[in-house]
Amino acid sequence: MRRITPLFLLLLIATVALQAQNIQLHYDFGRSLYDKEMTVRPHFTTTVEKFQPDNWGSTFFFVDMDYNSNGIEQAYWEISRELKFWNAPFSIHLEYNGGLAKQYSINNAYLAGLTYSYNNANFSRGFSLSAMYKYIQKNDSPNNFQLTGTWYMNMCNNLYTFSGFADYWREKTWFGSTMTFMTEPQFWVNLNRVKGVNEKFNLSVGTELEITNNFYQGRAFVTPTLALKWTLN
Repeated sequence: MRRITPLFLLLLIATVALQAQNIQLHYDFGRSLYDKEMTVRPHFTTTVEKFQPDNWGSTFFFVDMDYNSNGIEQAYWEISRELKFWNAPFSIHLEYNGGLAKQYSINNAYLAGLTYSYNNANFSRGFSLSAMYKYIQKNDSPNNFQLTGTWYMNMCNNLYTFSGFADYWREKTWFGSTMTFMTEPQFWVNLNRVKGVNEKFNLSVGTELEITNNFYQGRAFVTPTLALKWTLN
């Protein structure tokens, strides 16, 4: 539930009305599917994300909070800035990642690089690609890199939305220096596009599929969710 949605750093002010900010609630099936490996993985995650373009690029951030029966288990956030002072599809990318957890540390990470963005003429689909230097504070090997791709596709007069991101980065972990992969494609049904539903009823129902390798315990996992999303205009 990170960056899902986020996350297509659109650079044109005209897109702000489409997906300015939203709140998501996910029910995670990880502990049910991997009862031995994910014994403490929380079932519920909330995500708040916001995208705001301006005359000099755009700002995007999201905050994830994972819950167990005792309250919040983990909080994580990312904030990024696209800087663009020219008429071209490339922008300067600046980013910070960090958070708090009860059972392990989440080191501060600082990223800088370049982003290429594409959107079609009516903004029904698009993608971005970022190549970044990544500095992970207090890591035994702090100097790393990260590649990130995001995408979105609105279909059937915006009734369906397919979106997500993919990250590939280097980081030294307890099981050694490794290349880590994470992707979280999401599929949403936007109820305000259903015939007979008020157009201001901005509730979406859908799912997220978290696919990782070397992110948990040095192996691959595939974890689905059931989700609700409310988009704020």
